[in-house]
This record gives sequence, structure tokens and C-alpha cells, in this order.
Amino acid sequence: MEHIVIIGNGISGITAARHIRKRSDNKITVISAESDYFFSRTALMYVYMGHMKWEHLKPYEDWFWEKNRIELKKAWAENIDFEKKELQFSQGESMNYDKLILATGSVYNKFGWEGEDLDGVQGLVSKQDLELLEENTKFTKKAVIVGGGLIGVELAEMLRTRKIDVTFLIREKAFWHNVLPLPEAEMISAHVRSHGVEVKHDTELDRIIPDENGRVKAVRTSEGEEIECQLVGLCTGVKPNIEFLKNTSLDTEKGILVNEYLETNMPDVYAIGDCVQHREKIGQRKSVEAVWYTGRIMGETVARSLTGKRTAYEPGNWFNSAKFFDIEYQTYGWVWPEPKEEESHFYWQHQKEPKAITIAYNKESGEFLGINTFGIRMRHEVLDRWLTEKKSIEFVLANLKLANFDPEFYDRYEKEIFRSFKNNLQLM
Repeated sequence: MEHIVIIGNGISGITAARHIRKRSDNKITVISAESDYFFSRTALMYVYMGHMKWEHLKPYEDWFWEKNRIELKKAWAENIDFEKKELQFSQGESMNYDKLILATGSVYNKFGWEGEDLDGVQGLVSKQDLELLEENTKFTKKAVIVGGGLIGVELAEMLRTRKIDVTFLIREKAFWHNVLPLPEAEMISAHVRSHGVEVKHDTELDRIIPDENGRVKAVRTSEGEEIECQLVGLCTGVKPNIEFLKNTSLDTEKGILVNEYLETNMPDVYAIGDCVQHREKIGQRKSVEAVWYTGRIMGETVARSLTGKRTAYEPGNWFNSAKFFDIEYQTYGWVWPEPKEEESHFYWQHQKEPKAITIAYNKESGEFLGINTFGIRMRHEVLDRWLTEKKSIEFVLANLKLANFDPEFYDRYEKEIFRSFKNNLQLM
């Protein structure tokens, strides 16, 4: 019987533990200093907003771990001796392993801004970040959020529920325009503004200004404007949490380098989830992907490899989902901010409501390449199949009703969407 140690109790690490247990009797230890138990990280915002209590974030009852013989240890892993197969913890203890899975997750980015370590300046990734936010916003009247991404818009929504004035600094010409095509990005910017958030485009943070007690009192923007605030949210993306591994013999760049089997350069050491950097590119995916569902797939994959069936990681077709205040967003396949040379975008937007569709397709062959939807919930299994089967844009439009959870919506707007698509073709 082997001792399998997993550092990190997020979705990747816990999925690996559960699937190893299903497939073997190996001893399993999960190490994390963030929380006693695995929790739903994507729901952290709802605790702050008062919609959920902390205990509601735990998908499994506390007895689950003992029943399934998964040992949990609350500790910071400070160093790893890969030759001795030994972990050293910050409390001075140590632990040996036969197989090691690194699932250390992400931390929020800092870019060396003056004042970024002041009291009242923080990101939002961990349980500790949420607890700090509670403390930091007790007397906050005005906040500045830096970076127009998903964590930033979540933080804006959270702060608005406490009646805190929010100013959003976005370096692009519209919200998340490095990911979304411009019409979508502009629609979301307008939607965020409609919820009482001041949005400043083409604006970057210059520095954060302290008061006499070492706490933030204002920010200065790239335009030279000074904005008073008691909280600064650093929401300019995340990076792999690998600082404690940088001076070891483990191969790292942006993240922990792994092959297609999620194996590192060290014997019997694997890495999964947000902390991973793939040595070989997988399709059009980025080498580092901080995405919930890919972390889950990696956890299942490494569990098979560690229990007798060496398995390559296959994430399948790209998809993701998010929420911008009350607009649901889904994306399947690839819809780039700017269409590539061989691609074209078809965009349709509802005249009154914040609902929109963008479909990317190949101009020559008509092959369906991807779809973004806003305020229109689609069926994953249908769109995933169409991407795999390389359906045509005409097929997708003719059958979109089959992919829609609300076929009445499509019935009402089918003619308008088709007419818009035909006009789009004529303009090309």
C-alpha cells in the first residue's frame, strides 16, 4: 500500500483524492493550510453578500473524509526534499510520501505598484482573502478595483451589496476586451455601469497612496487623476502558487511544468490544476489555465494514472461560464476578441434586454468554431457535440433551439436572428 500525499484541497486535489479512493486502498493524505475542509471557491462571493453561510460552501459533510479514509492535515508545506521524498512543514514537522500530487492553486497578481502592500489593498482568491475583505470593508465607503476580469466584476457586485461606491479601472477600451469581442465587452461595460459602478476605460493604476497610518487613502491613475478610497481590489488575474518550489529541483516557469500525463521532472511527483503549466500546447488552449472544470478533469486523470492506468490529460472542447451581476455568460469553442484571418463573427443583440449571441465560424468552409451567449442559457452537451462533429454555421443557426434551455426565447427571435445573419453575410 502506497502513501499518496496531495498538497492542496481545492477542486483538483480533492477530485484526485476521491477518485484514488474509488480505485484503490492506498493511504491518502490531503494537506492544506487554507481551510479545514474542501469548499466551493466559486461561491465565496455569496457568503459576503449574505446569500449563504460559510458551512453551506462545503459539498461534503465533515464525516465524509473519515468514512472514505482520506486524512486531512492543516499545515503549510514549506519545503520538499524530492530525493528523500519528504515534506517539511512550517511548524517544523515532516512527512514522507511514495507519490506526491501538487495541487497548490493560484494567487492573485501583483505588478510592483507603489503601495501595493498597504493595509486595505488585497485580491480575492482564498478564504483568507474573504476574511480580510470583511475586515477591510467595515468602514469602507469608496473602493477602487484594478483590472477588468471575472474576479473584478464579482468583487464589484459584492461591494455594491454593502452600498460601497466602486470605481473600476480597466485598461482596455471595454470590459474584458482581451477576451470578449468589442460589442460584447461594450454591452457588459454598460451593464456594470447600470448597477452603480463607475467604469473608467483605457485607464491603468499608477500608484496607491497611503495615509499617515500606512493604510490606503487614494489611488493615482495613469491619467494623473487621484481617486479617494479606503479599499483597493487587485483583480489583474492570477498566477500559479509555486513560490515555495522555485529554488528546488522541480522544473518550473510560469507554473509547474508537466507532460501530457501530468508528470513533473521529478520521479513520482505530479501536478494538477491552476498551478500547472503544460510543456506541450493543447490545441489553442493557454499553457496555464486557471479553470474549475479543467482542474476537475486533471484530478480524475491523475487518479487513474496512480491506480494502474497511465492516462493522458484530455480536456476536450473549450468551455467556460461566468456571471456579470445578473447576466449569465457561456462560451463554447473559440470566439476570439478579434476574428482570425480565416474567421468571421456573427453578432446578434437584443434591442432592449442584455441578451446577445456571438458565433464564430470559418469564412471559407462555414465550419462552426465557437459561440458566446449572454443571458441565454445553452445546453453544454449539444454544443460540445456540434463542435466535435464540425457542424456548419447554417446547421447551428437552424438548430439553435435544440441547444437552448428556453426554446420560447428562440421562437420569438428566430426570424430576427436569421435576418441579422443574412445581413451580416452581405456586408462581408
